[in-house]
Amino acid sequence: MSKTAVIIPARWASTRFPGKPLFPILGKPLLQHCWERCLKAKSVSQVIVATDDMRIAEAAFEFGAEVAVTSPKHPSGTDRVAEVARKLTGVTNIINVQGDEPAIDPRLIDKLAARLDDDRKLDMVTAAVPFADFVSAANPNNVKVVTTKDGRALYFSRSLIPFDRDQTGAAKYFWHVGIYGYRRAFLAKFVAWKPTPLEESEKLEQLRVLENGASIGVIIAKEHGVGVDTPEDVERAEKILRGKKR
Repeated sequence: MSKTAVIIPARWASTRFPGKPLFPILGKPLLQHCWERCLKAKSVSQVIVATDDMRIAEAAFEFGAEVAVTSPKHPSGTDRVAEVARKLTGVTNIINVQGDEPAIDPRLIDKLAARLDDDRKLDMVTAAVPFADFVSAANPNNVKVVTTKDGRALYFSRSLIPFDRDQTGAAKYFWHVGIYGYRRAFLAKFVAWKPTPLEESEKLEQLRVLENGASIGVIIAKEHGVGVDTPEDVERAEKILRGKKR
């Protein structure tokens, strides 16, 4: 029987929003909203906040989270997650949930864990949603993914893929959701690989997985969620959270 842990990487030094994990949203730190949502996932045995900043660690302790203090030298959240994952015992699968997702759907976490259990050929899983409009799909900040018929990632890109050559309007565009599930052993292998050419070109680390011949399953979710990247995103996040409470 597999055992799944959620690890939430959180750092203070965001370029666009310093101190973001502790910014108050509806009376709670942003990070706390994310942590509480993850606790609702039925398939998860542990939810751990991973941070290199004692301000975040102390705040997370105060609201009751399990906290792992990590090295400040990690180049990405994935590396931070991998450090914590190496120290866990009895855990087979890891779900990496970004700490700036206050409305993360616990059911999506459960679906990622189930996909890893159901398809042993997969090394990793993630999610995507259909784009609601062409303008959003064309935005290079919104990452696209194309998949095989059985839901395995073929490629991720900031470019508009697939290309609708004949302009029939039949092309479907899928928006990548930045949540990842890994087999614990694969995660250790992934972070040991050097960055790859496509990864460095697109600035998408999941391309390192595909360039090394590993497989990523893609689950089609119902909603993209609300990532808080800048202070301007707070109002939108609060609106969505109020709606979920109702």
